[in-house]
Amino acid sequence: MRKATGSGTLRTVCYRRFDDMPLNIPNLLTWLRIALIPLIVVTFYYLPIAWAGPVSAIIFAVAGLTDWLDGYLARRLGQTSRFGAFLDPVADKLMVAAALVMLVDVHGGLWLTVAAIVIIGREIAISALREWMAEIGQRAKVAVSFLGKLKTTAQMVAIFMLLYHYPLLGVPMREVGLWLLYAAAILTLWSMASYLRAALRQAGPDR
Repeated sequence: MRKATGSGTLRTVCYRRFDDMPLNIPNLLTWLRIALIPLIVVTFYYLPIAWAGPVSAIIFAVAGLTDWLDGYLARRLGQTSRFGAFLDPVADKLMVAAALVMLVDVHGGLWLTVAAIVIIGREIAISALREWMAEIGQRAKVAVSFLGKLKTTAQMVAIFMLLYHYPLLGVPMREVGLWLLYAAAILTLWSMASYLRAALRQAGPDR
């Protein structure tokens, strides 16, 4: 916080800082999504095994629903904010990373592990790329694309199915979830390559 010369100035600076982090409905939903992550972990590890997967999957689905709802409400209510634009993808990445780590820990397997590494590694790389592009005033060039949204949808459905684990209405959730996660990993690499190409086109020799 900047050093202020008087109490009135200091109060104004504090108010401006809080204005950058509004507690509106969309942001509260995003905070709720973050708060649900420990609950997913606890239910997955500590509920009786027959209930652990389905219950954690349902909580994951509720958290995923808030991801769509907070963006919709922010636009509908005119409550978009820079803080919300920052917090929303952070919540998504935390939720996906936590779920993938749990799945690898419990179910293991080479290809599940590889897919999880690819997805988590991509999120770290693209976050760093967007920060760099923002510094040079070109963040719009690496905005979320249709391919990125398709990847996100595939991985969220895959994680839900893998958490659920047991067959549902005749659908082999684990097997379908695995193939969907592999598809999400491929889309992850494809979208990352697309973002990198867009960024490199903007990177001049002095950058």
